[in-house]
Amino acid sequence: MFARFDIEKERLEEFPQRLGTLLDEQLRKIEEIAAAKDAGYEDVIKRLEEMDEQRALFFTPLSHLNSVMNSEETKKAYEESIAQLSLFHSRVSQNRALYEKIKAIESDDIYRKRVLQNEIRDFRLSGADLDEEGKRELEEIDLKLSELSNRFAQNLLDATNSWEMVVESEEDVEGIPEEELAKARFEEDGRVKYRFTLQMPSYIAYMTYGPNRELREKIYRAYTTRAPENAEVIDEILRLREKKARLLGFDSYASYALQTRDARSEDEVMSFLENLLKLSIAAGRAEIEELGRFALREDGLEELESFDIAYYSQKLKRELFDYDENMSRPYFEKSRVVKGVLGIVEELFGYTFRKNDMRLWHESVECYDIYRDGELSARIYFDLEARREKRGGAWMHDWETRFLDSRGELHLPSAFVVANFSPAQGGEPSLLRHDDVVTLFHEMGHAIHHLFSAMDERSISGINGVAWDVVEFPSQFLENFAYEAPILERFAYHYRSGEKIPTEILGAIKRSKNFQAAMAMLRQLEFAIFDFRLHMKLYQGAEVRELLESVRERTALVKTPAYNRFEHGFSHIFAGGYAAGYYSYKWAEVLSADAFFACVAEDGSFDREKADGYAKNILSQGGAEDMSTLYKRWLGRRARPESLLELYDIGSGE
Repeated sequence: MFARFDIEKERLEEFPQRLGTLLDEQLRKIEEIAAAKDAGYEDVIKRLEEMDEQRALFFTPLSHLNSVMNSEETKKAYEESIAQLSLFHSRVSQNRALYEKIKAIESDDIYRKRVLQNEIRDFRLSGADLDEEGKRELEEIDLKLSELSNRFAQNLLDATNSWEMVVESEEDVEGIPEEELAKARFEEDGRVKYRFTLQMPSYIAYMTYGPNRELREKIYRAYTTRAPENAEVIDEILRLREKKARLLGFDSYASYALQTRDARSEDEVMSFLENLLKLSIAAGRAEIEELGRFALREDGLEELESFDIAYYSQKLKRELFDYDENMSRPYFEKSRVVKGVLGIVEELFGYTFRKNDMRLWHESVECYDIYRDGELSARIYFDLEARREKRGGAWMHDWETRFLDSRGELHLPSAFVVANFSPAQGGEPSLLRHDDVVTLFHEMGHAIHHLFSAMDERSISGINGVAWDVVEFPSQFLENFAYEAPILERFAYHYRSGEKIPTEILGAIKRSKNFQAAMAMLRQLEFAIFDFRLHMKLYQGAEVRELLESVRERTALVKTPAYNRFEHGFSHIFAGGYAAGYYSYKWAEVLSADAFFACVAEDGSFDREKADGYAKNILSQGGAEDMSTLYKRWLGRRARPESLLELYDIGSGE
C-alpha cells in the first residue's frame, strides 16, 4: 500500500546511475505518448502522473536523507541526481509534441479541466513555445540554478556546523535553562565547560538567555556572517533568474513567479506589503521604545543592539507576564505533544492516527498510519529532534500523493514532518518550548493539507497545484490553535510529576501571544519587501546589500550591525521555493486569521461544523480551484484583511 523507506548507505553510490536508468526509460515512454495518435486524457495525463509518482517514490528518500542525515555520501548522490532531474524536467517541459498533444485534449470534468489548464500554463512557463536555441538556453539556466541552490544550502550547512563557542565561566551561562546547559556541558582538563554552536537550539539558547553581552555579540556575529561565499552564489542566481524571466517574455522574475500565484500583479503585492507596514510601524516603534526603557532600567543599557533584542525581550516578557518559555517546557514533552496534536486533529476533522513501529532512518523517528471511517487513508512520519547531520529549521515534505491511476488503482498519500527540537539526552526526554509547539501545529497544518486530499487527479491533489502564496494558509490556520488553553491543557502535563499545566501558565501563554507582535510583523515585512523588490529588477554585488539597507531604513527598529550579512543565509529564497514569494506568509496569514475567527467563538469554544466545512472545502480540495473560490464557498465571503491585525492586536498606527 505504501512505499518502504529503504535507502541503504552502501547503495548510495549507485543511486545516480539507477536514477538515470529510470529517467531514460521515462523519456522513452513520454516520446511514445507524444507520438501516439488519438491519445486522450487517460492515455496522456494519467500516464504522466504515474511517472511523476514513480520519480517521487524513487528520489524523495534520497532528498529527505540528504536533509536529515546529511553525509558526504548523501551529498554526492544528491548533487549528481538533481542535475539529472533538472535536465529531465527541462526536456519534458520543452517537448513540443507532448505540449501539442495536451493542448488538443478536451474534457467536461471540472477537475480534469483544471489539470489541463495548469499543464498548458506550466509548459509555456517552461519554454515550450521557444525555438530550439531558446530551449537549450533555458535548459542550461535551470540546470545551473538547481546546482546553485544546492550549493547555497550546502555552504550554509557547512558553515553552521564548522563553528563553536566554548564558554568556561559559570557566570557567562547563568540564567540559561538547565535543559540547554546539559546539552552544552562537557569536561576538558578536569574543568566543566560549555559548548555553543550555530545549530538553532544552541544559538537561540545563548541569544535568549546568555548574560554576557560580548559573547552574545560573538555568536550573533558568527551566525550573521556565515557562508560569505554565498555572495557570489546569490549574484549568479539573481542573474540567471532575470535571464530566465526575460527569455520567457516577462519583464522581471517577480512577474514570471506571479503566473502561478494567487496575487496577480507586482503592484498588488507591494500595495499589500506597504499597507501592512503602514498599519504596523507605529505599534512597532512603541514596542521597541518600551524594550529600550526596560534595558536601561535593568542594566543601564543606553542603546539596544540587534544581539540584545532576544535577551531583553525574554526578561521583559517574564516581568510583564511572570512567564518565560522555560516555565512551560517541562509540560511540553515531545511525545505527549505529538499525541496531543494528533488527538486534536482527530477531534476536529474525524481522522484516526495509529502508531506504526516500523524501523526508520533514525531511532527518534515515529510513523503513524491515518484512518478515515475505519479505512487506511494516509501515512505520516515525524522526525523532530535536532542532530548535527540535519539541516536547520522545520518543514513538511510530501512523499506519496493520493490519486487514481490509469488502472483505477487508488494511491494513498504520505508525508514527512521535520523539526529541530531539543533532543532527548542523558535519560531526559525532549522538552519543547511553546514556540516549538506552535511549529509542530504549523507543520502539521501543511501535512494534513496534503494527507486529507480527496482528489483523484495527482497534479491537483494535496499540496499539488496549490498557488504558492496560499500554501501557508492551512499551516498558519492550525498554528493559531496552539495558543488556546482548551487545546494546550489536553496534553500539557509535567513530564516527571504528571501534574497538569497550571492555569496561570496557560493564561500567560495566551496573554503573551502578541508580545512584540508588531516587531515580529515588521521583521517579516523586511524579509518580504526585500525579497520581492530584489526580483522586480536585476541587482548585483553591492546593490543587493544597498537594497536590503534601504528596506531596513523603513522597517528595522534597531540599526543592524554593518557586518550583518543576512542575505547569505536567506535560504527561503535562494535554496527554497520562496523566491519572489516570501510575501506569501502574510498573504496566507490573512486567510488563516479570518478562518480562525470563523472557527472559534468568543468563549474559546470550537465550531465543529465550521471545522468540518474547512476540511471538506479547503483541505480535501487541494489545488482543484483557486483558493479565493474555495474560501468563498466555505464561508460565503472573502477573507477580511482586518482579521490579521485583530489576531495580533495591532492598531492602525494612525
